[in-house]
Amino acid sequence: MKTTNKTTIGEIVANDFRTAAIFSKYSIDFCFKGHRTLKEVCKKRGIEESLLIDELDRAKNNSANQSFNYKSWSSDLLADYIEKTHHRYVAEKTPVLRKLLNELCTLHGETYPDLFEINTLFTESALDLSANMRKKEQILFPFIKKINEAHAKGLFLEIAHFGTLENQILLIKEEHDTVGQRFKKIAALTKNYTAPADTCNTYKVTFAMLKEFERDLHKHIHLENNILFPKSVALEKA
Repeated sequence: MKTTNKTTIGEIVANDFRTAAIFSKYSIDFCFKGHRTLKEVCKKRGIEESLLIDELDRAKNNSANQSFNYKSWSSDLLADYIEKTHHRYVAEKTPVLRKLLNELCTLHGETYPDLFEINTLFTESALDLSANMRKKEQILFPFIKKINEAHAKGLFLEIAHFGTLENQILLIKEEHDTVGQRFKKIAALTKNYTAPADTCNTYKVTFAMLKEFERDLHKHIHLENNILFPKSVALEKA
């Protein structure tokens, strides 16, 4: 796909995830606001369009930095990958981070009171993510797999009890946006996950883990919002 200033951010990253690193470099949100065109983003950020397009092209042509072509995957394979990679990551890291944040609040909360708000924001996000993932694993992903099977075998697809897939996805994406806004606040409160110089290793490790958690979350939501959901909706309509 040739990149132009009319191409949306989500489309660019969906076609080649290696470009995500370039958007992250400029703090351009490719997962929650992937609907914006390159032209819109460059104008808002004051970035020269041709220079950004050149950087994106170099990222795509870098053979040393290979990436999966997620867009070519079937919707059922992608749903499985998201569940087994990103859902498991959230489930494994959440209790560890909650424990570490509670410890930081006890040890350093008096000196760094922002830790209490960071802890609250993460806890709220963790609870919402847990419910969001459960809904996808029990309802949305199984239906996506039924759509894929029906399409592959030429079978009749019964209407789901929740109506159209598109309506269910809108609710999921609203939940994504809520979590995304919380992590923007966490990033701001932590000065982009920079631990104060005079703090202990636990402080530094916790902030590093939070940064990694947000990075994984961005890829997780990008794969759903920009690839899996549009592909599945198109298949359902077909």
